[in-house]
Amino acid sequence: MLLNLLAERKSISFTACAVQMSLSITFADSQGFLLAVMAYDHYVAICNPLLYTVTMSRQLCKQLVTGVYAVGLVDSMIFTCFTFQLSFCSSNIINHFSCEFPPLLALSCSDTRINEIVMFAFTLCITESIFVTVLLSYVYITSTILQICSTKCLRKAFSTCIFHSTAVVLFYGTLLFMYLRPTSSYSMDTDKMASVSYTLVIPMFNPLIYSLMNTEVKDILRKAMNKLLTNS
Repeated sequence: MLLNLLAERKSISFTACAVQMSLSITFADSQGFLLAVMAYDHYVAICNPLLYTVTMSRQLCKQLVTGVYAVGLVDSMIFTCFTFQLSFCSSNIINHFSCEFPPLLALSCSDTRINEIVMFAFTLCITESIFVTVLLSYVYITSTILQICSTKCLRKAFSTCIFHSTAVVLFYGTLLFMYLRPTSSYSMDTDKMASVSYTLVIPMFNPLIYSLMNTEVKDILRKAMNKLLTNS
């Protein structure tokens, strides 16, 4: 994508397009599942703090990360194989910033109904599983937080969850908008903006979102704001 932005001749080979799409889906799925794993991690840290190091062992963390990328890779292979078995016999101009599933379907002259069903089914299954994991984690977290009497503990638990929930809403809001709409309502310009949001903008904000969970970063920002207000 960066190469296409800089190059005068914005072209990509058939094979490179398939690779780009495969990698894009792999990392998008992996990011989504990692958000679910983080929600579970927060649940253990808040609801079972004394057993945290036992439950979230280094071995389990390695297995979870491996599983996350394995699922993303399998899903991307299915999407890519279904997409690049289609016939592309008319225009070869992709109305998008990169090789994405919806614009490639729009470009095909084959019957894409099976592809659309597969896309909808897999996207729904993946998002449902992640959504249920995140929702259940936050239900238990909220129940535990409401039983906490200490204001300090309450504030700490809230600050732990608020940034993660923000990342979940931003990421999945645009992803669901992109992939779970009927084909008849597609607008390529709208899809391009949604794609830029979840592939570039949200990942760019992630370091900022999660840095705000760090006490030292929050203290520095607080001091900077106080100094700015004092000077003004």
